Amino acid sequence: MYAKSNQYNNESNSKNEITSELENSITLEDMSIISIVNDIISSAVRKGASDIHIEPTEEDLKIRFRIDGMLQEYLGLPKEKILPLVSRIKLIGQMDIAERRLPQDGRVQIEVEENKIDLRISSLPTIFGEKLLVRILDKRQDLLHISKLGFSKIQLERFKEIINYPYGLILVTGPTGSGKTTTLYAALNYIGSIHKNIITIEDPVEYVLKGINQVQCNLKAGLDFSKGLRSIVRQDPDIIMIGEIRDQETAKISVRSSSTGHLVFSTLHTNNATSALNRLVNMGVESFLVASSVMAVISQRLVRKVCPSCKESYIPEKTSPEFIFLSKKHTKHEIKLAYATGCSACNYTGFKGRIAIQEVFKVSANERKLLLNGADDETIKKSALNNGLITMEQDGITKALEGITTLSEVIRIT
Repeated sequence: MYAKSNQYNNESNSKNEITSELENSITLEDMSIISIVNDIISSAVRKGASDIHIEPTEEDLKIRFRIDGMLQEYLGLPKEKILPLVSRIKLIGQMDIAERRLPQDGRVQIEVEENKIDLRISSLPTIFGEKLLVRILDKRQDLLHISKLGFSKIQLERFKEIINYPYGLILVTGPTGSGKTTTLYAALNYIGSIHKNIITIEDPVEYVLKGINQVQCNLKAGLDFSKGLRSIVRQDPDIIMIGEIRDQETAKISVRSSSTGHLVFSTLHTNNATSALNRLVNMGVESFLVASSVMAVISQRLVRKVCPSCKESYIPEKTSPEFIFLSKKHTKHEIKLAYATGCSACNYTGFKGRIAIQEVFKVSANERKLLLNGADDETIKKSALNNGLITMEQDGITKALEGITTLSEVIRIT
């Protein structure tokens, strides 16, 4: 009996040891994945990345960072890390880790080096596993100041004048990732006060602004831009911000709201500022409503800044393509540009950070008349140029001559 008991105890102890080893190995594996994920996110934040791309391939798992608008390879991991790493990130974003056949979206707020960071996570099933995109949103409020938007002195004065209009529709246009929402937030931060009722409808809410009522779209519950906007106008708003004009109904409500004494801000996808007027008409809004409601359009792109640590100035030769291009666009006698050789501070790319190049289009009586007469985008643009419009290309060239960016970067973007 004793022997049996002793034998049982020995077997039991042996099983406990095996279980303990198994638990320890799982914990170590989990800790390894947790550590890898933490390192990836921390490195991306420190390097100033806007996105983390996690891409399974046939051979391995590739991790790339989008820094200053360009993708850079960061890390390669063995194929067996795909499932645990993807599961860990989906778990962080409160997504369903068992669902691998359908795309999902998640969101989480974390703290990196005492800075609050929002992560927006989206998954996409591919033939080699799930691809993840982690978008990084820095929550620091000092980023949302109009002085940090990259406006030149003339453009900034125009922008300040525009956002202080008592009513009308103000649009910010540009492609995805050109900083449109940041510009709108900075505008609301600048004009917000205790005396104004400001309400936004967004999808999603990217930054939480003090003293502003922010509404999150919820498509599952049936709350989209048009439905939310109809409710907002019944809340006695002074200023309304709509994350994006995506459809005819949202466009019509936005225009009508701006025509009834509200100041309305929104974004639109167009190539330049002057084409926004006809874009609204093409969406089904009557031209007379567009002509009477749109006060101004700001169009923008982001260009990479020359790294200040390895920046050097040079005067291009008179026979160089740069000089020939600038002499057609620019009247100054001396043409001075900048370039960077590349260093550890910019990861040997020659660029560090980005700045916006903008055109600020204040709609005049002449442009309103042209729109009512069915004028095309080019005719409206010619009128705006005659009224002093500074195009994005011109703004970019000025910034290149000031040594902020390079001429090739301006040409690439514009």
